[in-house]
Amino acid sequence: MRKLMWFTIGFGIACGLCAWLWQIRDLLLIAGGLAMVSLGLLAFLRRIGWIRRFAVLLLGIALGFGWFEVWNRTFLEEAATLDGETAEIIARCDDYGYATGYGTAVDATVYLEDCTCRARLYFSSDAGVEPGDYLKGSFLFRITTPGGIKDSTHHQGKGIFLLGYQTSDVQLAKPEQLPWQLYPALLRQQITALLDELLPPDTEAFAKALLIGNREGIDYETNTAFKVTGIMHIIAVSGLHVSILFSLIYTLGLRRRWIVALIGIPALVLFAAVAGFSPSVVRACIMQILMILAMLFDREYDGPTELSFAALVMLACNPLVITSVSFQLSVGCMAGIFLFHGMIYTWMTEKLGCEKKRSFVRLKRWFAGSVSVTLSAMSLTTPLVAYHFDAVSLVGILTNLLTLWAVNIIFYGLIAMCIVGSFSAFAGGILAVGVSGFIRYVLLTAKLLAKFPLAAVYTRSVYIFIWLVFVYVLLAVFLFSRKRRPGTLLCCGVIGLCLALAASWIEPMTDGCRMTVLDVGQGQSIILQSEGKAYLVDCGGSYDEDAADLAAETLMSQGVFRLDGIILTHFDRDHSGGLPHLLTRMKADALFMPDALDENGVGEKLEELTGGTVVYVREDLRLTYGETELTVFGPAVTNSDNESSLAVLFQAENCDILITGDRSGFGERMLLRQMELPRLEILVAGHHGAKSSTCTELLDATRPAIAAISVGTNPYGHPADELLNRLEEYGILVYRTDLNGNLIFRR
Repeated sequence: MRKLMWFTIGFGIACGLCAWLWQIRDLLLIAGGLAMVSLGLLAFLRRIGWIRRFAVLLLGIALGFGWFEVWNRTFLEEAATLDGETAEIIARCDDYGYATGYGTAVDATVYLEDCTCRARLYFSSDAGVEPGDYLKGSFLFRITTPGGIKDSTHHQGKGIFLLGYQTSDVQLAKPEQLPWQLYPALLRQQITALLDELLPPDTEAFAKALLIGNREGIDYETNTAFKVTGIMHIIAVSGLHVSILFSLIYTLGLRRRWIVALIGIPALVLFAAVAGFSPSVVRACIMQILMILAMLFDREYDGPTELSFAALVMLACNPLVITSVSFQLSVGCMAGIFLFHGMIYTWMTEKLGCEKKRSFVRLKRWFAGSVSVTLSAMSLTTPLVAYHFDAVSLVGILTNLLTLWAVNIIFYGLIAMCIVGSFSAFAGGILAVGVSGFIRYVLLTAKLLAKFPLAAVYTRSVYIFIWLVFVYVLLAVFLFSRKRRPGTLLCCGVIGLCLALAASWIEPMTDGCRMTVLDVGQGQSIILQSEGKAYLVDCGGSYDEDAADLAAETLMSQGVFRLDGIILTHFDRDHSGGLPHLLTRMKADALFMPDALDENGVGEKLEELTGGTVVYVREDLRLTYGETELTVFGPAVTNSDNESSLAVLFQAENCDILITGDRSGFGERMLLRQMELPRLEILVAGHHGAKSSTCTELLDATRPAIAAISVGTNPYGHPADELLNRLEEYGILVYRTDLNGNLIFRR
């Protein structure tokens, strides 16, 4: 049966190559050639074990290529013809609509000429959209897969291949009868309403995430705490939740296999449907159903084979599920457990003396089991987490030990609360009080542990990345060694981490001055460092939370856990949107903001969060420490967003840097009247490279050697050709975050 495992690995490799190297999908000759080689190896060298496994792997790759091409032509080609086009369509809503920055969004099935396609539609209607409703209207479409006019998106891994944006009035029609497959969406909505009614506001978001996979209400601080402490799997419905549910079913079924099968299989399918068929829950439910069937028919249950079967089924239904982070982490977690759990558990029980009749044997075995499961699950998921989230949790084992027992109680409690609460709100409310207490315990534990400076390390530092690679090289050597010494492996890993942290923290201090322009998309966030002090100028971008993550994790990877100051040039969201999130992760000694028009009350909100001195700048302000001088220029005018921008002149030994915010040429000329600016080493181009900023007068006066442009994908034409030509005329070297990523300048 392990042949299935090798075949699935090959099939997955082919799907991954086709998904990430889209052009390879047309090479069916490769598939045919690999298939012939594979069959030849199986025919003539089938007695050699490793040749047989390699042949099965090649066969999986060959069939994976072939299946991807067939699947692409069947399901995607017609959808791809809509990319960048406006079309009149009819679609059936598969779920409830929800509010977004674009208006209302809903996941729907779009009826094309020869097939149907899952899509996410955005439109402006305020009417309540329910499952089964039909939408008719004109939409501008883009595909979510590679090969389109824009980059691919994460939606492809969820089976959503089109994004549609309303271009005309949309008609909404109610169905005569709701299709049976949409009833789980109604049940999910009823559970959501029940949780809203019974639970207090501070616990209902966690309950929704845990029970039905709805994470919309999880705030940034909580989400970050769970990421940093390595327990994101708690609020992403996955194998943990399915195993808890199965334990309940097994108990209610009196451990009778026929009863367990009759109750368990429909319950697991319904649970997956209510949770929205996310890849992680689908994988877990398939494996759990296979376990029930093996138990029912007295067949051996082989974990790696069942995992392979589950992954193969999912890849056959949607080969692009390979791109889903949920799928990768779920499969990686189980593969790690199957590979290493037994080895780690055996070693720990021997060290703890669990084989002998000693005191606290059950407690020791529970401890060994919990640690071994966590370590083995992390063995293959840690690189994935580091790649996707740029973080490696160092307190994950401790957090799991402290919280997972409570998660079991919470899950059972929520199920009981929903059942009882549907008949009696009073009785459900009593249960809600107890459940809320355990939820608050989990939230408090995660947030407290997340506040430790070394709760996690971040691969935004190249030294931490090198350390992570070093650890996995050590692990490979350990696994292939005859004499395995876990203590030596652990000591080498810890010493390597200490060296990586020391290098990460010391390196910025070796620079006389350092400026980092973060790649936050369409926005601005700049770190200024010299003589052991760090200031942040702005924190905003295409996505508020991403800008905050990038700023916080870049700073913390350098050993900066509290800023000496934050300078907010002005209140536009692309400069300020990430600051409320950032301030939940690190505080600042001072916050400098323009004493100018603030229609949205951004300054007041930030005052509550900063934890330090707040200064509204109206006149020029000069900060001096050591050989460094930081000058903050007051706004040119006080009643205009862009012209109200503070300007910052950062002067350290042998380096002068000027940041003008979003000032136009008018504001820059006003700045020239305020002060005679020095010749600049670096100028941060104003307003993300707008043609109206970075005027010739400023360039004449400062003659910068380098221009840095903080810019991302945008509809405004930034950076403007006029500006780029102007900089070229002055012989200025240009660096752009949209082309070069994070920009680090050091002297």
